[in-house]
Amino acid sequence: MTGGQGSTAADDGAEGPPGPLVDAAWLARRLTAPGTVVLDASVGAHRAVGRRVPGARRFDIDGAMSDQAVQLPHTMPQAEVFAEEMRALGVHDTDTVVVYDTAGIYSSARAWWMLRAMGSDRVAVLDGGLPAWERAGFPVEARAPGGAERAGDFTARPRPGAFVGSEAVVRALADPRTAVLDARSRERFAGTAAEPRPGLRGGHMPGAVNLPFPEIQRDGRMLPVGELRSVFEASAGGRERLVVSCGSGVTACVLALGAELAGHGEVSVYDGSWSEWGLRSELPVETGT
Repeated sequence: MTGGQGSTAADDGAEGPPGPLVDAAWLARRLTAPGTVVLDASVGAHRAVGRRVPGARRFDIDGAMSDQAVQLPHTMPQAEVFAEEMRALGVHDTDTVVVYDTAGIYSSARAWWMLRAMGSDRVAVLDGGLPAWERAGFPVEARAPGGAERAGDFTARPRPGAFVGSEAVVRALADPRTAVLDARSRERFAGTAAEPRPGLRGGHMPGAVNLPFPEIQRDGRMLPVGELRSVFEASAGGRERLVVSCGSGVTACVLALGAELAGHGEVSVYDGSWSEWGLRSELPVETGT
């Protein structure tokens, strides 16, 4: 991948994505090719849009694609559960998977990171999501994303360190080689805006750096690679490893996507994010900027 605005790779339907980000034209050329699977990973109110990329299947982060056995929202399910859900969506190990959401790039990056965390390299985010697809003039279907006709054979191969817990974040905050980046708004980071989930303290982890996820996008698409590199250099201060966090582990993955595009090789997502950190009184919190 050489640019933050899609790719111009050869039109080989069997070829995997050229990088973690593809544009609408790239997907349109491959939409009906055997082995191409499109997943709609929209969450919350964004799910109410009654249109989809033709043939898109529902990647339900609000439901089955989150661990239903824990109280925290949007938590990565166990590997065997994730694999079962992917097989139910008809996904094979050899498929090329493109994920999108109806907001632009919001929750689609979470689906991309989950698939990457489970060992898949043939997965990409649709840059700009459904809005970019529609602006480009490509067709949509006027119904909600559906399921699969046949089960797939997806195999989960978990990658250590893709997701981390609070203990690892505590260590990261004390590690001079690691930057902890928080994708929430500046007001939530400072503690001047209330958290949307009840019972959470306001503020941020001591030593964390605020990088609101919209600041690495323009018009719903990711910034070009050169600009992403500048943003992450300024935020990470040259530190080689990143841990990214947000409210519930969703938009943290937008930072993970931007970091990969910018060339960062060591990135982890704090799965519990502020939904866990802000709830647990033994974990330290600062307010202000």
